[in-house]
Amino acid sequence: MPVDKELLDQIALKESEYDLIVRRLGREPTTVELGMFGALWSEHCAYKHSRPLLKHFPTTSPRVLLTPGEENAGAVDIGDGLAVVFKMESHNHPSAIEPFQGAATGVGGIVRDILALGARPIALLNSLRFGPLDDPHNRFLFNGVISGISWYGNCIGVPDVGGEIRFSPSYSQNPLVNAMCVGLVRSDSIIKASTGRPGDLLMLVGAETGRDGIHGASGLASRTFETDEEMRPTVQVADPFTGKRLIEACLQAAATGHLSGMQDLGAAGLTSAIVESAFKSGASFQLDLDQVPQREDGMAAYEIMLSESQERMLFLANPANRGQLEALCREWDLPCTQIGHISESTEARVLKDAQAVANLPVLPLTDPPAYRTKGATRGDALPKNPERPSNTLTSPKDALLALLASPDIASKAAVYRQYDHQVQTNTVISPGGDAALLRIKETGKGIALCADGNGRYCQLAPYVGGAIAVAEACRNLSCIGATPLAITNCLNFGNPERPDIYYQLEWCIRGMARACQVLNVPVVSGNVSLYNETRGGAIYPTPVIGALGLLEDVTRHVTHEFKQEGHVIALLGSGRLSTNDSAFAGSEYASVLGWDAPGKPRIDLALEARVQGLARSAIEKGLLASAHDCSDGGLAVALAECCIPRGIGFRASFRLPARWEAALFGEQQSRIIVSVPPHQVEHLRSLAADHRVPMILLGIAGGDTFTVGGDIVLSLSEIDDAWSNSLERALDGTAGQ
Repeated sequence: MPVDKELLDQIALKESEYDLIVRRLGREPTTVELGMFGALWSEHCAYKHSRPLLKHFPTTSPRVLLTPGEENAGAVDIGDGLAVVFKMESHNHPSAIEPFQGAATGVGGIVRDILALGARPIALLNSLRFGPLDDPHNRFLFNGVISGISWYGNCIGVPDVGGEIRFSPSYSQNPLVNAMCVGLVRSDSIIKASTGRPGDLLMLVGAETGRDGIHGASGLASRTFETDEEMRPTVQVADPFTGKRLIEACLQAAATGHLSGMQDLGAAGLTSAIVESAFKSGASFQLDLDQVPQREDGMAAYEIMLSESQERMLFLANPANRGQLEALCREWDLPCTQIGHISESTEARVLKDAQAVANLPVLPLTDPPAYRTKGATRGDALPKNPERPSNTLTSPKDALLALLASPDIASKAAVYRQYDHQVQTNTVISPGGDAALLRIKETGKGIALCADGNGRYCQLAPYVGGAIAVAEACRNLSCIGATPLAITNCLNFGNPERPDIYYQLEWCIRGMARACQVLNVPVVSGNVSLYNETRGGAIYPTPVIGALGLLEDVTRHVTHEFKQEGHVIALLGSGRLSTNDSAFAGSEYASVLGWDAPGKPRIDLALEARVQGLARSAIEKGLLASAHDCSDGGLAVALAECCIPRGIGFRASFRLPARWEAALFGEQQSRIIVSVPPHQVEHLRSLAADHRVPMILLGIAGGDTFTVGGDIVLSLSEIDDAWSNSLERALDGTAGQ
């Protein structure tokens, strides 16, 4: 073989894939061509193991304007001539190596995906996973990631309005950093990367090209690696101040009508941006690398083509518009340089020093192989400690305080107060609730946003866990009154070449797809992040859902906290308190105990759809004062979370059964806690019957205690201290002291 295995490993190509390249070209590739194939055939760009599975997702609806794969992000019509563009992507591997820059460039990259469609970025969300914070290295990763996210988002003036953070030993050394961006654009003004025509110029706008990020797509995100040092040069470097200028320049350029297309330079840099644009245009291209502005001397053609230097965009434009675009970019102090053109030739040509370093058809670059591993469950995946441990929390009071202090449940204010979530003045519901809400000033409408996922459920039951991830994200939107319109996702898994990991991937996707069908929410965009393994251990299978909902009237919403003393508290979705221990499977209660609770999580998707429909209808009719998803930690935790924000207590009207653990802390799905003015209770009961949703009354809001008979009597200050301060204590290394 003319190339050695070490080189192929560096660019994550198999020997069989190299042989296929040679057969398709009819010759051996040049060094630059091989690098281009390595990047574009990487798992990160080509989705070699997931592409066959993603076909299970429903992707269309009357509101969907752009489906997965059409462009950089999905787009959904929200009426009044406006569209919301949104997508979620991962930056897990870079963040494991350089947490600050890895997270910052993750935000920058997803912002440019939205910008590439001519949409103004109006919101950021993130979904994060870390190992336990009692490990100093995990605290280092946590602090670096949070700082990188806040630094970039705050500098570019895009509010960070929501998300989630979870912790598990599964993510030690391998944090998950999933960033979501949402943009707004007129439906008839969406810019595409696929509209270039022969003769159109390729114009590179933004930062100069350096050596950072080379092999980011192929070497970093498409295989496992053992040491941070070996991969450090693959991490990109962020410059949010240039990023902000780039946002404004691109939006102004889009508004002129002078662009034939626009594409961001993300994974695989110039290679991906230009090849994808040419392929979608049904054409080819000629590129002169000597024209690419470079910030380092002596860069080779291979380095220029594969650099993932940040804050760069590609304009496709008619030659007649070149001068206007260059002048516009000068106003923003940004280089705008012609580096090539779209051609009618059958060959794509890349020149350096007037010599062709690549000369090949576009089609083979965009037609990678796809793999279908035979999935299988692992025999050792059964619970290792199915018996309830001896350190079981012996009182409901102690159990509630322990769960409220658990890092997965405790307040994340220590994180989101570092984010500017009010910039642009559209934020109606800030971080900390079930979902964020932004007003669309031009229309009086509102869009609701959230990010959600639970790896523990998926580890136990991939199909059900995938379905629950979609259901809970949509439930969070429904809890504020928004109708779910569509989702994006980020699928975080281990090595797909292992049968057990592929099994998880396939059945999580199938479960997600089924939930999407039942809840009528198409998938419009997303990202797959595989090979999330360090030192031989895979992360939990972690599909994260970013969900978009719509409120026709932004003022007709509710939030999760109790609003007034004397309101009646009810539970939608359940007609009795469960005493079934199966509700502990994958639960936070079991996690706090270190208990591998037997059984598997469950969900009735038909009931889920009815519960969500009931909540939305009750909010629209003005019956509810508050609504809150009952999920992590179960009923007692959800009730306590409703008490804390306004300092309004709760007095239960029910008696605890002997199996109080399941009743208070089991995590049955499809349940929503609501508060109702007393005069509306019967109206709500009637509406619940119409929707065929069970409902029980739980008690009354009021007082300064959280009281469940004589079993739990806690002051609100005790509850608030456990919930509000535990994360900061963990970050200080003083948890438990």
